[in-house]
Amino acid sequence: MSKQMGFYFRQDRCIGCLTCQIACKDKNDLAVGQNFRKVQEFAGGGYRQTGSGLKNDVYAYWLSMSCNHCAEPACVKQCPTGAMQKRSDDGIVCIEPTKCIGCRQCVTACPYGAPQFNPQTGKTGKCDMCQDLLAKGEKPVCVTGCPVRVLDCGDLDELKKKDQGVDQIKGMPEPKTKPSLVITPHRSAVMKNS
Repeated sequence: MSKQMGFYFRQDRCIGCLTCQIACKDKNDLAVGQNFRKVQEFAGGGYRQTGSGLKNDVYAYWLSMSCNHCAEPACVKQCPTGAMQKRSDDGIVCIEPTKCIGCRQCVTACPYGAPQFNPQTGKTGKCDMCQDLLAKGEKPVCVTGCPVRVLDCGDLDELKKKDQGVDQIKGMPEPKTKPSLVITPHRSAVMKNS
């Protein structure tokens, strides 16, 4: 593989507006219940009594997640027909719709919930990083749609140089598949061992 494409997410500045999710849903003309990019809110904490009064431990942060185009994608390994493929030139994981039989083994295998089954077509779909736009030198719609510019995509090595982020935060599954993702985490989302 010549390079690995990935996503960069500046979580510490995300406002949870869902524009990336909506732009993706619109571009891909997805059915109700299908989302190739999902924004999830994590909130908690509260106020606790201290010797000097109340201490504020309230937190909220968002996670914008699509397919992570993993280095070791579980979905590709589980696909019985070869419909789920990892491209050798850029590492993007995509689905060949003519080979998809709708068995949903990829849906079950993915720890991130990226593959989405469409009951109307009987096929599975997922983020392909807007490969039609990448081919024209443009960025995916989730990236260009973000009003605060917290998303980017590109060569994973370059994204890692740009920011010494992490590939896992609180609330995400353990990264056994080696996700092609760089996150600048919100202070409340940092894993204790990172």
